[in-house]
Amino acid sequence: MSSPTTPADGGGRAGEVTDASGGERGRLAGALYWVRVGAYTLASLLGLSLLTVGTVAVIAEIKGTWHWAIHLESTISYMGILMGGLLALLVPLLLVSLTARVVYDV
Repeated sequence: MSSPTTPADGGGRAGEVTDASGGERGRLAGALYWVRVGAYTLASLLGLSLLTVGTVAVIAEIKGTWHWAIHLESTISYMGILMGGLLALLVPLLLVSLTARVVYDV
């Protein structure tokens, strides 16, 4: 996935789709590039959040003390809030990306 601002091999911008009607599709492709970047970034944050919860859960299980049980409970609580926010942003971005890919073939 190349940036729409870097020159491509033919001298045009990467991610820019040109046709006889002008640069309208090119702007759409550039905007959709950033939608995909945002979606991939949010998906990465979601994966790291799940990894954090899993790590704390493993430590809590190994230690087996009430202290680590409290850490696990608070981590799950805070990460649940974070994941809810990430999913609230991620789902519309993915829907826009998939819809544009199907409708506009970009």
